[in-house]
Amino acid sequence: MTKQQKAEVIDFLSAEFKGSQAVVVCGYNGVSHKELESLRKDAKENGVKVQVAKNSLVTVAVKNAELGDVELSGNNIFLWSEDQISACKVADKFASANKDKFEIKSGIIEGEIADLNTVMAFAKLPSREELLGMLASVWMGPVRNFTIGLDALRIKKEEEAA
Repeated sequence: MTKQQKAEVIDFLSAEFKGSQAVVVCGYNGVSHKELESLRKDAKENGVKVQVAKNSLVTVAVKNAELGDVELSGNNIFLWSEDQISACKVADKFASANKDKFEIKSGIIEGEIADLNTVMAFAKLPSREELLGMLASVWMGPVRNFTIGLDALRIKKEEEAA
């Protein structure tokens, strides 16, 4: 890689990391190309971006994005998203399916360095869509109960009239 290409990668990653709420660092020793493609496909469907880059370039990009100092070693793949949960969920799902080859190492969540336990805790949280569905269900509860009561009252009145 030329210095120009390295600078472009650092600039790209710095901009991406600044705009993201979560960056997950994963080790991928032994993962085949086909398996990585399935990870990329799942990530794309969930609004998560995936990049394999040199650790030294990522370290500089993280510093440029003012996210702290991160220590990286080995072969790493980086997943990031605009929300805190998506990247963690995609990494956790793929790690569960490929236990012996893929591992979550650490992450950066909301600008703070996060350990494995924090990343896993975020992966277990419901997604934004699931939370909105739960909220809508709670809001619809009183209306649903009211309509059930009205229908029961209607049936009772019809039976009394007959």
